[in-house]
Amino acid sequence: MELKLHESSGGVAPDAVSVDPKASPAEFSKTASSPLGKNVPLASISGSTYVTSQLLVQQTAYKLSDKIFSFSPETFDLDNAIRDWSAAGEKNIHGETTTVVPLQTRTGAGAFALGYIFSKDFDLSKRHIPQTLLAPSLSLRHLRSALDQLSLLYGVASPFVAHIAAAEYSANDGLVTEYESALRLAEDLGLGLVSSPSAYEIQHMALLATLMAAVLPTLHVYDGLRTARETLRVVDALSEASIVDHYTNVLEIAGNLNKRLDTDTVGKVIDLLRAFNNEFGTSYSPFEYYGHEEAESVLVVFGSVESQLAKQVADSLAGEGTRVGVVNVRIYRPFIEEAFLHALPDSARQIAVLGQVHDALAVEDVSVQSTLYSDVLTAVSFTDKWAIAPAVIDVKYAASTIQTPSSIASILGGLGSKTDRAEVRFSLHSLEQTQQYTFWDVDNSVAVDSPAVLGALLARETSNNIYVHDIYDNVVQGGVIRTDIRSSRKQIEAPHNIDEADVVYVGEEKLLKEVAILKGVKSSGKLILRLPNFKSEDLDKRIPELARKDIQEKGLQLFILDSSHSPTLENEAQLLVELAFLKIARADLTLEQLSAFEWIAKDRVILGEVADSLEQALIEVEVPATWAEISADAPASTVTTSVTRNSFVPFQKNEPEQALKLQDWQSAAKGLAFKEAYATQTSLRPDLTTKSFTVHVKENRRLTPLDYDRNIFHIEFDLGDFGLTYNIGEALGIHADNDPKQVLDFIEFYGLNADDLVEVPSREDPAVFETRTVYQSLVQNIDILGKPPKRFFESLAEFATDEQEKKKLEFLGAKEGAEDFKKLSEVDTVTYVDIFEQFRSAHPAFHDLVRIVSPLKRREYSIASAQAVTPNSVALMIVVVDWVDTKGRTRYGQATRYLSGLAPGTAVTVSVKPSVMKLPTKDTAPLIMAGLGTGLAPFRAFVQYRAMQKAQGKEIGAILLYLGSRHQREEYLYGEEWEAYLDAGVITLLGAAFSRDQPQKIYIQDRMRQTMKDVVKAYIQEEGSFYLCGPTWPVPDVTAVLQEAIATEAKLSGRKVDPRKEIERLKEDGRYVLEVY
Repeated sequence: MELKLHESSGGVAPDAVSVDPKASPAEFSKTASSPLGKNVPLASISGSTYVTSQLLVQQTAYKLSDKIFSFSPETFDLDNAIRDWSAAGEKNIHGETTTVVPLQTRTGAGAFALGYIFSKDFDLSKRHIPQTLLAPSLSLRHLRSALDQLSLLYGVASPFVAHIAAAEYSANDGLVTEYESALRLAEDLGLGLVSSPSAYEIQHMALLATLMAAVLPTLHVYDGLRTARETLRVVDALSEASIVDHYTNVLEIAGNLNKRLDTDTVGKVIDLLRAFNNEFGTSYSPFEYYGHEEAESVLVVFGSVESQLAKQVADSLAGEGTRVGVVNVRIYRPFIEEAFLHALPDSARQIAVLGQVHDALAVEDVSVQSTLYSDVLTAVSFTDKWAIAPAVIDVKYAASTIQTPSSIASILGGLGSKTDRAEVRFSLHSLEQTQQYTFWDVDNSVAVDSPAVLGALLARETSNNIYVHDIYDNVVQGGVIRTDIRSSRKQIEAPHNIDEADVVYVGEEKLLKEVAILKGVKSSGKLILRLPNFKSEDLDKRIPELARKDIQEKGLQLFILDSSHSPTLENEAQLLVELAFLKIARADLTLEQLSAFEWIAKDRVILGEVADSLEQALIEVEVPATWAEISADAPASTVTTSVTRNSFVPFQKNEPEQALKLQDWQSAAKGLAFKEAYATQTSLRPDLTTKSFTVHVKENRRLTPLDYDRNIFHIEFDLGDFGLTYNIGEALGIHADNDPKQVLDFIEFYGLNADDLVEVPSREDPAVFETRTVYQSLVQNIDILGKPPKRFFESLAEFATDEQEKKKLEFLGAKEGAEDFKKLSEVDTVTYVDIFEQFRSAHPAFHDLVRIVSPLKRREYSIASAQAVTPNSVALMIVVVDWVDTKGRTRYGQATRYLSGLAPGTAVTVSVKPSVMKLPTKDTAPLIMAGLGTGLAPFRAFVQYRAMQKAQGKEIGAILLYLGSRHQREEYLYGEEWEAYLDAGVITLLGAAFSRDQPQKIYIQDRMRQTMKDVVKAYIQEEGSFYLCGPTWPVPDVTAVLQEAIATEAKLSGRKVDPRKEIERLKEDGRYVLEVY
């Protein structure tokens, strides 16, 4: 590595950071990937400049490209700077404005770029100019087809380089740094791949990758979460003019190298790298070694954060005499084996590959190898460098793993050890003289921009290098932002969260209950905690017990910040936070120095007032010794060790809603007549994201007697030729209508015109608009007859004109009204209509009513048929939900009322939902099924299918069916079918429990216990699967029977088994399945 870290000499540089000194604090944090969130002019990037890596990538791409195809998701901001520069008409090195083409990541992504490059209208005078792509790694799977075609036709294409920010979204882990897809893609398609180890080199690597594009299509890959977004100072950033000179010089030299080696890609890349080093005075290599000169264990590393940490940890351990080393991969493709083997010391006896794989499951799966491991293993296996080749091992880690100095040190320390790697605590030596600060706050705090303002202020001092990095978690407390600031005289490489902060600021006290913030403060550090309306006697109540213990044990100085002393402080909360922090962390800064920067406070008088008030607002609190004790009855800790980065921006809490409006029939006619102009689509239930079908009622018959108090009915639908398919165990979603009579009654009461048209954006997809009559909307879209949630009362209160009604609605929507709301909802079972009738002064217009009343949701019912047996129909078994409310009115469940009254031939809109209820893969695996009431529905499908298999001559496993209901005469649901299947030998055992047909109640768990021998044989010995469907109440008792069966079998076979753990294992294996409600 050639670039050195520089020590600053001191002084003040007004232009050290590209932030306007007259900008207001409100202008910070507009973009997620720019330094301190600010847009930066292209001409200002030169020499000693505060930047982010993503900004430098954009600068290089903009200056060198003809077109830039950007696949940046909205909040990723991979292209915010180039879009601004292009709009401003900034010129590239070819004297033209670079065109930026924003594109969406979807199937077939990249076709537009491919079409441009190979268009017959393409300007051939631009064939030598690079075409550039900006994208996160999550887009690569959709770009594969286009890149494959480009690779095949590259001989007649323009140079092509893709700058890939390694960033992927995981449902479980939030945003993760994902390299694997880029590595595999480069290997599969024969692409070049260059990695940027750090922000200090990213400009050079972006240039090198663009130059390599003259030889082969090239990916330039770098960490898209931290490296790309951390604000830091690069002391020798290349200016526009420098980029032009260096690029032109190297390109000219490279064009004359190895002309006779037309097919020698490796040779061309080596010569190109040599020319690049000569031009820049650097000594970059495809693989670079750090550590002990005679290392016995070597770790091969790819990735920005991984490379920075591994290099420093290896050098540090080597300095202590530990014989370990690290090889950082700079050029991964083409994989130059000679260069790799040259980088390895002759003393190496073990080579470990720190290889990324997709997730934790891949880490545990011994059949999965990391991509990098395969290359290293091949190179080492086929060389004669060693008499005895070193062992090569794959140290896999998931993309969600956040590497730290300690994790890398643990890996290096564990190489060569026969035992599991012990976790070690390791700190980088470069941080010993570094000041570290962490800010925690909710992302809608009035002081949320304070870290950016303070970072910009500290960056004015040329004696220090400032590093600012944000993490957003949109889940904790509805949105949390963590900001780390480091200040060091030397340039440092510390791409990890601060874990030993000198000063920590916490702007929201509730965060201490959810996040172990104080674990990241160093011993004897300082904590500033914002506590409005602070009273010393309440301190123990407001700081959680575990946090108090950490404060006491770490010897922290505790400062309470309270802005409630005066209106001035309340109005200037952000300024107060900034001055409080500076007083604790940088007491050397004078008020006179601060007043020179207008973006701290435009009004010097206010600055003085807030500064004077600090004595009263910022209070140091003596930490009692008793805080070190934890009470015996203290609840178990539920705090998380850190937040999860799941966004690059604050959570958008107030999304603007599309205004709804009533329209006349002419508006709808225009949309239907001119579909293209109005983007009109006609579809079945366009408001729903699931695919819907129209089916027709084939049969609707009651299963229980007419004089019985429970109406359980069997309903069967003819599928027609609409293409609906379903699997055994799945559920059918019914899109039920509201009762038309009740809807018409409401329309009359509310004073609406049933035939007026309303344009409504779909609740599932705001981009989809529906035009319906008021009557249609209330019957099919709006849950006007449903149960209103608590938030409805709060929303309705805004429309009440009667003061008493307004107060009552506000009360019901507030915490104080919880008991009254519970009575209304659970005892009185009121509907939206009931509330409108009760609070008549609250009369929102129809478009507001649609906004505050919930949409109708589909209701799902387990399918009671197997399509393999009845290919053209689907059956359900349903019980009508009814009750009498406190006013003596008989009420019905919306969907069951609708379904019970359907006549044969009626059209119904349905959709299919997957389920956990699935048959075992082996036909001979026994089935043990327990169903209560309508919970028998999926088991009818199971038995139908197994009966069909038996009729076909196939061997099937035993079937134990346990069913439960109240009375045999009234509720022996599908009883004749079960008896017939039993006689036919399909069902092996039928355990029917009718709980109220005898003095003592008998339940399904009793029948299971009575047939324990059969359960043990089918479930344990023959490895069957157990299913329970119905209400939740029997789950503990039924599970207890299964645990008894496990214990019984274990005793018979002389094994020791923990039944509870065995149940958990069976759950994971899909042999203990519950579908309860």
